[in-house]
Amino acid sequence: MQRVRIDDVDNDVQPAAVMRKLTKPLGLTDFAMNYYELEPGDSFAYAYHNHAVQEEVFYVIEGAAVFETEGGRIEVDAGEAVRFGRGEFQRGWNRGEERVIALALGAPLDYGKQVKLRDCPDCGEATDNRLERVDENGEEVVVAECTECGTETGRWYEGPMDGTVP
Repeated sequence: MQRVRIDDVDNDVQPAAVMRKLTKPLGLTDFAMNYYELEPGDSFAYAYHNHAVQEEVFYVIEGAAVFETEGGRIEVDAGEAVRFGRGEFQRGWNRGEERVIALALGAPLDYGKQVKLRDCPDCGEATDNRLERVDENGEEVVVAECTECGTETGRWYEGPMDGTVP
């Protein structure tokens, strides 16, 4: 048995105010588990994306999350869960006024190739992006770049971000 207090796990640089990776602290070997707190405008992910191998389930504990999907937008309220199968594109947001608290579970642990679609101003369309963690004046930052032209399409810092998440 392994036990962890969520508040004892470090916050990660994500497009969410709080994202704590619970997989390693719990010693999980077959699935991934992440804890999220989203302020209004925050997102669960850096991009509209899919996982080639992993199924993903979001369980909303508090608030309401809105997911952009291939079939349109869906709202998932507190006490509800949503599952995305292998290869399904999605991106979840807090589009409301209240904080969203949720768990994300994925199996198997490895998600395989991931396509991350973001709007590229230079290409004029949504393109696949690569993410890179960089050190910026002693602070970890995540930068998204278009794989077609190299244009930066987003930049994230730890904690809540002012305004809407890119």
